[in-house]
Amino acid sequence: MTQALLASMLMSLSILLIVIGFALSRRPAEEVASRLDRYGTRTPRSIQELELEAPFTERVIQPMIRNIAQVLARMAPQALMESQRQMLEMAGNPNHWSPADFLGVRGLAALICAAIPAVLFFLAGAPLIRVIMFSAGFGVLGFMLPVLWLRRRIRERQTSIVKTLPDALDLLTISVEAGLGFDAALAKVAEKWDIPLSHEFGRVIAEVRLGRSRRQALLDMANRVGVEELQNFVSAINQAEQLGVSIGKILRVQSEDMRIRRRQRAEEAAHKAPIKMLFPMAFLLFPAIFLILLGPAVPRIMEAFSNL
Repeated sequence: MTQALLASMLMSLSILLIVIGFALSRRPAEEVASRLDRYGTRTPRSIQELELEAPFTERVIQPMIRNIAQVLARMAPQALMESQRQMLEMAGNPNHWSPADFLGVRGLAALICAAIPAVLFFLAGAPLIRVIMFSAGFGVLGFMLPVLWLRRRIRERQTSIVKTLPDALDLLTISVEAGLGFDAALAKVAEKWDIPLSHEFGRVIAEVRLGRSRRQALLDMANRVGVEELQNFVSAINQAEQLGVSIGKILRVQSEDMRIRRRQRAEEAAHKAPIKMLFPMAFLLFPAIFLILLGPAVPRIMEAFSNL
């Protein structure tokens, strides 16, 4: 009796497992079929639908910038375009702009900054000459705002490069003394960090692999970044290569010199701190202290003058 019951239970379990297996094997096929029915029978989208799926900046802002850039690029002098190209290179070109694109951004900012006060003064009923003057002034301000933003990015990038250069030189020194070539050591630094200096090293390696001389690639990097410490490092490396001096020794000397300079900059900033704190203390802290100390005496002084 017990054996018959056990056999029936095993048979029922086997049948249940077979049914579950068929169900699981059928479910992916049904899902694939449903997806094919849903997407295969869908009518092709029009060009207008594809354009509307793009972000607002790609549909409106970028074409507007390109149109303004085409108009301004015809009137802009070549010296202005070259200076903008150099500034974009020094800033790392964060948005992959060309000089014409950046000029279009400046023109769009000028139009926006000129239109806002014009609309406000016009709605307020201000005289026409005042509307024109304020619109022109804000338009010039808007034309200069992208340049100020780009200069701030240049300063931040240069500061980051100056701070990270000693550590990068230490890694270069260790890699070269361990037996790597200078190009391989530069590639190691470029792979290890995600900082502006490593990006510049990676660009140098890419230019060398494309057939450019390492000397010229390093000089272009130094001119592109505009940092004195990096220019000294590039000059020392190129001179060592020309004279046949060991690059490992040059790197060690340069690393020690960079650390000394970083310590001197920290000491200089520490000495400047009291002078920089003087103005906030004089204009913010001292008036509050005088108000707390002399405040209770003000009513008595006023009462004494009123009795005279």
